[in-house]
Amino acid sequence: MAEEPQRSRRAGHGEDSIYWDKSKNRFVGAISLGYAPDGTRRRPKVYGKSKTEVRGKLRGLRKELDDGAKPSATYTVGQAVNDWLARGLKGREVTSLNTYRSLANNHVIPSLGKARLHELQVDDVDLWLDAKAAELSSESLRRVLSILRRSIQHARRGGRVHRNVAELVELPEGRPGRPSKSLTLEQAKAVLNAKQGTWIHAYVVLALLVGVRTEEERPLTWSHVHTAPAGGTRPYVDVWRSVRRKGDTKTRLSRRSLAMPWQAAAVMDTHRGQQQAACRAAGAAWRDDSLVFPNESGEPRSSKSVLRQLRALLKEAGFENPAAWTTRELRTSFVSLMSDHGIPIEVIARVVGHSGTGTTERVYRKQLRPVITEGAEAMDDIFPTETKGSPSDVTDA
Repeated sequence: MAEEPQRSRRAGHGEDSIYWDKSKNRFVGAISLGYAPDGTRRRPKVYGKSKTEVRGKLRGLRKELDDGAKPSATYTVGQAVNDWLARGLKGREVTSLNTYRSLANNHVIPSLGKARLHELQVDDVDLWLDAKAAELSSESLRRVLSILRRSIQHARRGGRVHRNVAELVELPEGRPGRPSKSLTLEQAKAVLNAKQGTWIHAYVVLALLVGVRTEEERPLTWSHVHTAPAGGTRPYVDVWRSVRRKGDTKTRLSRRSLAMPWQAAAVMDTHRGQQQAACRAAGAAWRDDSLVFPNESGEPRSSKSVLRQLRALLKEAGFENPAAWTTRELRTSFVSLMSDHGIPIEVIARVVGHSGTGTTERVYRKQLRPVITEGAEAMDDIFPTETKGSPSDVTDA
């Protein structure tokens, strides 16, 4: 083991110093950078078993400092992730913040959190991703890598690290994600006949027959539901709000007015009449800006409340496994039914509020008809036969 060095003069500001730390049984290299605004001393350190090793690390540290970075020897990946979660996501939705925090706490910090950020290597990230690929879907894997990349980039902007090693790795293929489903025509008919006269029935009708997002239904008010518009025009609903921050819809094109089928308009009329009767019975005044689907306190319903009632409706409709379905799949079912009816993808994209057909094809590709069938359908009409497919029974897909 190397001998303990003799005491030398104190290094000046900005100078490198190397000394023996008896408690750590290591040589320590440090650069004095003065004081931070809070009065703490800025003195990044490196450690090694020999002076030669420490000098090499100091040269690397000095290069990073010359490039503008001021890395800390003790700043960890976990601290970088938590700093990004606390300060790098300003203005994001609460639900988005909770999702990022959950993924970070469950998949990033437990595996990499204790590693010193300036010592993190590409191989470390590669090994971590390979291990996670065995348990996460490709989409979840993409998200956790994005969290690491953005956390390191946030630290890099603050001068805590010289490079972002997470940018140098390739994303492996994860496990297949949960495929989205859509209702068959027979299933949709069964759903539309279940729990008639209840708010969840009206909620399902608006999603399944009009294509309104569940996040757009929950804050919907009666002033935006037009079941008997002036001039004898078709009934319609103004999809202008969502439960997102500031009430904005998901995108600019998501703010739209959608015509309602006559069946949907009739259901909404009945639902409004029930609410008006309840108001009269309670001695309360009816207001057009009242919520269409309020909870018991008059506030917008939570997504969990809607999901719970949807699954109860599916159970009544004869579904063997209602828990396998989500509210989002009412919208994919709307797309599927439209596509099966021969509606062009450009029209479907406009109705569901997508800026182009790309998102519609990517997100709902399993619900869109993959085969060009117009020619075959025309020939079936020209040369009809007795052999035709029969509709599926009402069972879970």
